[in-house]
Amino acid sequence: MHCPYCNAADTKVVDSRLGSEGEQVRRRRECVSCGERFTTFETAELVMPAIIKSNGNREEFQVGKLLAGLARALQKRPVGAEEIDRAVMRIRRRLMATAQREVPSRLLGDLVMDELKKLDQVAYVRFASVYRKFNDVGAFLETIEVLEQQLPPEGYQRQMQLLDDEAL
Repeated sequence: MHCPYCNAADTKVVDSRLGSEGEQVRRRRECVSCGERFTTFETAELVMPAIIKSNGNREEFQVGKLLAGLARALQKRPVGAEEIDRAVMRIRRRLMATAQREVPSRLLGDLVMDELKKLDQVAYVRFASVYRKFNDVGAFLETIEVLEQQLPPEGYQRQMQLLDDEAL
């Protein structure tokens, strides 16, 4: 690592710490030539798989599109930005864990559905209606019935409290 002060090529690491929930290493370095200290951050460079669309086109994974889709589904729902960021991180990890260069968009959609189911059931149904291309009310009802059967009692109670809060 070159020194940002004198551009010398020889620096030594004085201290290393984990940062960003273990996703990054923070290093304090000292220049052997001028003695100045500076901080560097090290992250693993992992390549996200390309997304194969339903029409066969391949597209680079775009975290912005993922965030936009989640934001649309979660619009006016009581889910914080930190929870959304953690969901995005989990989706990215699961995509990388496939160890594939390309994954079908259907897999990405299923991962998003899994995360939305945990975050907010209304957002889950919103997303499902577009993702699964609901054509009638029956498809909504079927999805809601399945969701109710899978929802643990504490999750059901939490959702009912949200409805009570919104009625106020």
